[in-house]
Amino acid sequence: MTKPVGPICNLDCTYCFYLEKEKLFGRTEKFRMSNSLLDKYIREFIQSQSSPEVLFAWQGGEPTLLGVDFFRRVVALQREYSDGRPIQNAFQTNGTLLNDEWCEFLANHGFLVGLSVDGPAELHDAYRVDKRQRPTFDRVMRGLDFLQKHKVEYNTLTVVNRKNSKHPLKVYRFLKSIGSTYLQFIPLVERKPDEEAKKMGLDLATPPDLDDPHGEFSMVTPWSVLPTTYGDFLIKIFNEWVKQDVGQTFVQMFDVSLGNWAGMGSALCVFAEKCGRAVALEHNGDLYSCDHFVYPKYKLGNLMNQSLTAMVNSPQQTKFGADKLDTLPRYCRECPVRFACNGECPKHRFINTPSGEPGLNYLCAGYKKFFTHVDPYMRVMARLLSEQRPAAEIMPLARKWNGRPPKNV
Repeated sequence: MTKPVGPICNLDCTYCFYLEKEKLFGRTEKFRMSNSLLDKYIREFIQSQSSPEVLFAWQGGEPTLLGVDFFRRVVALQREYSDGRPIQNAFQTNGTLLNDEWCEFLANHGFLVGLSVDGPAELHDAYRVDKRQRPTFDRVMRGLDFLQKHKVEYNTLTVVNRKNSKHPLKVYRFLKSIGSTYLQFIPLVERKPDEEAKKMGLDLATPPDLDDPHGEFSMVTPWSVLPTTYGDFLIKIFNEWVKQDVGQTFVQMFDVSLGNWAGMGSALCVFAEKCGRAVALEHNGDLYSCDHFVYPKYKLGNLMNQSLTAMVNSPQQTKFGADKLDTLPRYCRECPVRFACNGECPKHRFINTPSGEPGLNYLCAGYKKFFTHVDPYMRVMARLLSEQRPAAEIMPLARKWNGRPPKNV
């Protein structure tokens, strides 16, 4: 995950954990990847890949702040170092700065664009505001119009937070209504700053939490999704999807789950047994274990004086990835849906198990509820795939079951 503009963004989303990372750098920092670093990164990244196709993932902050010419240079360097291998680019944006020039470029070079949108206006604008705290929904929809006008391939990324998690079908139906057929739902879980974060000057605002008067979830910010609410959010969308949208609307969470039920393993790092390959490269060449672990403790080195391959394969990073499995609590190891979850992301493992063992995932109750609910449907779809039949054949059966599948299917 490459952040050529670092944490710099034109928006000021209430829940954004990455804006605070600006404090990790000096006041005179120029948040723009230099030409020399960009050249070295693209060359080394391509050389380090053993797959026939190479995928670059560009994020921020907001990468469109760099301007189209920066990415024209990206494409030129990729062409220079590709040695004939196909190169793919994924590009995450808030969409507010997209225009004809941008979208013509993105379309011509086959960029896959991830557009951040949290639902209809009243839900999107609850947290996704600009530097003057103004709503951004209309500007995002304008950006979407440009993407569609130029036929840019895109998907939508929705941050599931305290507000929109209460309206799952409203969010799902809205995303379909604007033409999205590839949907990502990312649960928002942000802890209030611990002592390490405070020492670094990372201090999130924490207004009173009206949804949690007893303080049961006092360790997270008031905009973080509640565990069982997240589980219900996924279940309600799944119940509609499995009856009418399989094979037409692709929800990352459901696709990844089916991969686990089919015995193919997780294509998403958070549900894999081990992690450590999804490193984050900052604009200045600093490489971190993960974009959720951009702290000095997890810095692997700097690309200008170390090789990318050496840092990714270092003992430090190998241990980081293995710890995901090695630190799994016994409660998780004995869980019937462990194969589908594997304890999810380490950054969310900060509560205790019922027996008091530390390291349980904050979202555990929601995931257990969701994975248990979808189990009979996933088993049928996995069986269909094994028979070389489309998973969409589940739909008439799901409509017949109407939410009450038999115990043994």
